[in-house]
Amino acid sequence: MKNRITELFGIEYPIIQAGMIWCSGWELAAAVSNAGGLGIIGSGSMYPHILEEHVQKCQAATKQPFAVNLPLLYPSIDEHIETILKYKVPIVFTSAGNPKHYTSTLKEAGITVVHVTASLKFALKAQAAGVDAIVSEGFEAGGHNGKDETTTLCLIPVVCDGVDIPVIAAGGIASGRAMAACFALGAEGVQIGSRFVASIESSAHDAFKKKVLETGEGDTKLSLKKVVPVRLIKNQFYEEIDAMEKKGASPQDLALHLGRGRSKKGMFEGDMDNGELEIGQIASQIKEIKPAADILKEIWEEYLATCTKMGKMV
Repeated sequence: MKNRITELFGIEYPIIQAGMIWCSGWELAAAVSNAGGLGIIGSGSMYPHILEEHVQKCQAATKQPFAVNLPLLYPSIDEHIETILKYKVPIVFTSAGNPKHYTSTLKEAGITVVHVTASLKFALKAQAAGVDAIVSEGFEAGGHNGKDETTTLCLIPVVCDGVDIPVIAAGGIASGRAMAACFALGAEGVQIGSRFVASIESSAHDAFKKKVLETGEGDTKLSLKKVVPVRLIKNQFYEEIDAMEKKGASPQDLALHLGRGRSKKGMFEGDMDNGELEIGQIASQIKEIKPAADILKEIWEEYLATCTKMGKMV
């Protein structure tokens, strides 16, 4: 396929693997890029020297374009940017912050910049900051999420109608059918996280991957809205937070209970009771752990089949 997203990134398929903390290291990013999509290293869970190691290994494992996801609230962001510039990473996805501060620095170095947003308001601000494309993420998504709880189905057409740059849809997408729906709404690419968590190359703990496969409809919920909105699998930690929120706990008390390293404990170290288990609502449709290349191929082939089916219906 040729559209603005495939041409912008120099990829074959407009399928982007999300830069998820603790789940998307160099192995997953390289596998997706080698399969014709765009792989992303999730730097939000990495110390600067770890990111440097992952970038080096990814460059050795693929000759195709790949990206780094850069949460703008990360405490060592300047060191991460130094690594990105040093190794000439071609594409950066920024998130969790104002892209105005760093977009010009990255673009002056010839880097393509994409920003993740959950509303038209912030999509317009990102466009004004000079980014090349927008990831428009609906409330179904795992990880950090929009406080307004706007669903993908409602968000994508509003953002596509409101901005001039290409839009990548995210949130609740794990199949070719969902990809076709997002393209019908105006998107030119899809960013997929949860489905790639349950891949062989994902750096998530095996216990977390297994938990994702066991997650049913209704087993996740947007939580911690007073701190940073995040969709969690319901476990012991979630129940503790839920009880605190129902009693009117302050943001400070919630942050204190969350502590540091809670997501690492769950997704990377495999503590299914006390860890923070971030995943999207689409987890209920994921039933098998597969190689990332097989996942991408299945999504693309189902997308084509869906388009053909819809064409016949018309």
